[in-house]
Amino acid sequence: MTHHRIETTSDTAVDVLTAERAPVLTVEPGDTVTVHTLSAAGYTERLSEPGAEAPTLIASRRGHCLLGPIAVTGARPGQVLAVRFDELVPDDWGYTGSGGVDTPLNRALGLADPSTRGPLLWDVDPTTGTAHNQLGLGVRTAPFLGLVGLPPQPTGEHSTIPPRPLGGGNIDCRELVAGATLYLPVTVPEALLSVGDGHAAQGDGEVSGTAVECGMTTTMTLTLLDEAPVDGIHADTPAGRITFGFDADLNAATTTALDRMVDWIAGTYDITRAEALGMASVAVSMRVTQVANRTWGVHALLPHDAILTRAAD
Repeated sequence: MTHHRIETTSDTAVDVLTAERAPVLTVEPGDTVTVHTLSAAGYTERLSEPGAEAPTLIASRRGHCLLGPIAVTGARPGQVLAVRFDELVPDDWGYTGSGGVDTPLNRALGLADPSTRGPLLWDVDPTTGTAHNQLGLGVRTAPFLGLVGLPPQPTGEHSTIPPRPLGGGNIDCRELVAGATLYLPVTVPEALLSVGDGHAAQGDGEVSGTAVECGMTTTMTLTLLDEAPVDGIHADTPAGRITFGFDADLNAATTTALDRMVDWIAGTYDITRAEALGMASVAVSMRVTQVANRTWGVHALLPHDAILTRAAD
């Protein structure tokens, strides 16, 4: 297997998901790739103070500043691309936007006026696993990539902003840390994976619309599966097994995530779906993944040690 390394540059950066762009890298199944991505905005310099701007790599900024696409030789629709995150190291600075944008949520919170904007600037210490901002407040870091996705269709340019049931994308799941594997059903030949939107820390929901946004050095191993234990986008993470739902309707997103988790439990323990739903009710946590991207994201989390087994009497 080969270990590839690639940086985000003007030649390798993209701000849409598309199968019509030539791959910036082609790998074999089982290869490992180390990529350095910029923040979602694509800043090439550290922000000097709250509210300040900095140069960006992509002037248009139609969406997230990503690296891609990465082609996986032989990948075809019907297979599943497994993205294992071996290591995630954030850059030493980041930012969090808050308020000042006219969205339904900000209006409800009374924070839609530009004068209410409250950005945070962070010093990130990957060695100690902490980040501190200009308020003198800090958080523990748990780095992950907010956006890992494939083009949803073989033609056209598709926004990076909403997460999608086909191709994934801007999932923003805080459990996709080092040691996690994300399973994406392949949507187009060669998969054409794009990645970016590094987050040094984030809570479930990403309620301000941003996390601790930062550059990230990610090492990931890409493999192909002909079959997966459950349909749709799902993950095996240090926290547990995860299934996802994405929809403009929160109820629909919740139902999708739960339906697939019920399938996963039923198949794992050889029980009926009704029995699996009962087990889910006592062992699975339903979480709002993110609220900020025009589409609700919900994930069902089954911790690895949540269901106990014993020998039959």
